[in-house]
Amino acid sequence: MEQKKKEKAVVYRQTQRATGVFDMWIETSIAKQAHPGQFISVYTQNQSALLPRPISVCETDKEKGRLRIVYRVAGTGTKEFSAYKSGHQIDVLGPLGNGFPLEEAKGKRVFFVGGGIGIPPMLELAKAISDAVSKDILLGYRNNELFLAEDLKKYGNVHIATEDGSVGTKGTVMDAIAANGLNADIIFACGPMPMLRAIKQYAKERDIPAYISLEERMACGVGACLGCVVKTKEIDHHSHVNNARICTDGPVYLAERVEI
Repeated sequence: MEQKKKEKAVVYRQTQRATGVFDMWIETSIAKQAHPGQFISVYTQNQSALLPRPISVCETDKEKGRLRIVYRVAGTGTKEFSAYKSGHQIDVLGPLGNGFPLEEAKGKRVFFVGGGIGIPPMLELAKAISDAVSKDILLGYRNNELFLAEDLKKYGNVHIATEDGSVGTKGTVMDAIAANGLNADIIFACGPMPMLRAIKQYAKERDIPAYISLEERMACGVGACLGCVVKTKEIDHHSHVNNARICTDGPVYLAERVEI
């Protein structure tokens, strides 16, 4: 895997997918290096905002050198990004993080579980895994604004859960698993912490591995600031305590190895 680097990328196109959710393709050499589960840091043009915004890789087109990010407007930085048009230049750093272990899915029944803005990284992941026995994709939304659901249907059996019951199973992705009588040998997941805790417990009860991507707010993105630590079973070589830096050691962890 090539070393991460900062470079100027160019916005290829951007569209709005749901309330506050934007879908941006950028032209960048990072596209050829990025691995499912990794992320990039996107810098704002506001000189007073020194820290970049970490956004997961949703999809890549390695032949055309394009990378897709799907993000939710959560503050001034992402609000700025949402106004970008085709041709706009932006500074990005990446690829960052470790990504998902694709080889672990070979010959297995796989759950891909995404909740909210944890859904985007499931697309590149589901695309990349072609040697699984079965692929069930579980997506959790607040309501009927189902961004990326159609894209994901190309790569597995999609099951939807909505908090308000407007589409699919009413409730959580865990309710959708139960309602559809689904089973898996391995789980890949990204989403809000309550969902990841439920996934961890589910996997523990069934003695199956679950790899979870932690969506902590990162600052530097390169492991220097210790602003995104998670408690672990092992001692971290950097801080010499039971912590790991999500931006460099993660964001993907075997669920049983982290305390969430």
